[in-house]
Amino acid sequence: MISLLKARDRLLSPLFSSTIRRLSSSLSYSHEDGRDSEVFIHPSAVVHPSAVIGKGVSVGPYCTIGSSVKLGNGCKLYPSSHIFGNTELGESCVLMTGAIVGDELPGYTFIGGNNIIGHHAVVGVKCQDLKYKNGDECFLCIGDNNEIREFCSIHRSSKSTDKTVIGDNNLIMGSCHIAHDCKIGDRNIFANNTLLAGHVTVEDYSHTAGATVVHQFCHIGSFAFIGGGSVVSQDVPKYMLVTGERAELRGLNLEGLRRNGFTMTEMKSLRAAYRKIFMSTETVPFSLEERLTKMEQDQELYSVPAVSAMLQSIRDSFTESRRGICKFRQWLDS
Repeated sequence: MISLLKARDRLLSPLFSSTIRRLSSSLSYSHEDGRDSEVFIHPSAVVHPSAVIGKGVSVGPYCTIGSSVKLGNGCKLYPSSHIFGNTELGESCVLMTGAIVGDELPGYTFIGGNNIIGHHAVVGVKCQDLKYKNGDECFLCIGDNNEIREFCSIHRSSKSTDKTVIGDNNLIMGSCHIAHDCKIGDRNIFANNTLLAGHVTVEDYSHTAGATVVHQFCHIGSFAFIGGGSVVSQDVPKYMLVTGERAELRGLNLEGLRRNGFTMTEMKSLRAAYRKIFMSTETVPFSLEERLTKMEQDQELYSVPAVSAMLQSIRDSFTESRRGICKFRQWLDS
């Protein structure tokens, strides 16, 4: 048996070497002196000759790179990671073992530079929307410096007129799901098992705790915090904290504001505005619209940019295509 294996290795070794030489000669990358420009492709990897491979790329065992793939300089593919379809990765991206990026669909997947795609994550594949029609173009665009951890799934858009978009510097922890046509801003943190349905918009610097579920078409404002296990079925305005099986407003995300550099004056103004809107002590109850109007007439508070942004965020949630804000309890001052 040992002698047979040695004989097989002697036979296959020249075949592997000639295959790698053939592929390497046909791959599109610039030849320069120095180790940083060298491309390493493991003999067991399957790399299409038409793929565009940048300088310093490393492709591990049993990886697959399709014909329309473009890899930027310094990308690294760990064993058994795969890239399909019209997919482009920027410089210094890393695919961990088992990651799958792209799909053989019309449209494209674009991923910027310095992104990490975790173990067995699936990024840029067909959406799970039954309205999607086979043959339609669909798109996913991801910015720079994102960390997408193990077992995450991020889908392309459901129609050719839209895109799934993720910005820069986001941390998307294990087993999160970002569905078709979502719009994610910058510097958000999604804890494990955060699930975003289709068409959800998340602005910047928001934070979800574990096992958060967000209903389709909801809007999460900047610097918002969503407590663990919450089901969000309506909008969360800027700066606010919500939690609950059906998420309710619980106040302002003061700790998040402090950590992100808001001044004490800004936070005091936001607290005062929040209390006037949601914790009114008026003996005659006013509607939310009336309280917002009164707040806008308070020149001292409304002149603070953070306060006016919060009020606009609340008003925007009641426009025609939006779902209104999460429910709130009208606590009374003691």
